[in-house]
Amino acid sequence: MGLPIYIQIHNEIKRDIENGKWQVGDRIPSERELSLNFGVSRMTLRQAIQTLVDEGILERRVGSGTYVANQKVQEKMSGVTSFTELMLASGKEPSSKTISYHTMEPSLSEMEKLKIDQDEPVLRMERIRYGDGIPICFEVATVPEKIVAGLEKNEVTSSLYRALEQKKDLRLGKAEQTVSAMLASERIAEFLDIKRGDAILRLRQISYLQDNTPFEYVRTQYVGDRFEFYLEKG
Repeated sequence: MGLPIYIQIHNEIKRDIENGKWQVGDRIPSERELSLNFGVSRMTLRQAIQTLVDEGILERRVGSGTYVANQKVQEKMSGVTSFTELMLASGKEPSSKTISYHTMEPSLSEMEKLKIDQDEPVLRMERIRYGDGIPICFEVATVPEKIVAGLEKNEVTSSLYRALEQKKDLRLGKAEQTVSAMLASERIAEFLDIKRGDAILRLRQISYLQDNTPFEYVRTQYVGDRFEFYLEKG
């Protein structure tokens, strides 16, 4: 177990931003320059940058470069949202395809969002989620390993929330969600059967148990014309 190279680069860039090396709105060096600085391939560097983009820390501007992102206005949506339940409520059959499923050390972002220490391993999984066989979103979910201990892989990947409630007797609580728009990268476009540069909705969610313990940090990219968010205010 350990941190993949791209996560190590992610951590260093994030730390540089937090330490003021680059301010909000600053353009960071090019992928070519950064890959030379870190001594890695462009592909590895691009993966690190894309992870920071997915987290809302960096943003790409077409034809211009990559910049430290501005803080977006946030709207809280109430309750933990289960993709499986959303699909069933829409009359669609939910399914998923697991792209990766690994236990490893948490990244800096995962430590912050889940309020855990570096020596607490996490499960990080990537999934394509479908409704009636049509790809709806690509999801990267990180969960502390202790939360899913004892659960089978198929239970976690098919419906994590259901498994936690039924098999672990855990009660789910609130969720903090941030939604923003972005353009699909080449990798995401391939997973979701769309074109690179197509509009997608990015959701970042921290899910909590009823005792306010964060148990999941999710970065999800939805196909823009296949999904919409609905907010209701009391």
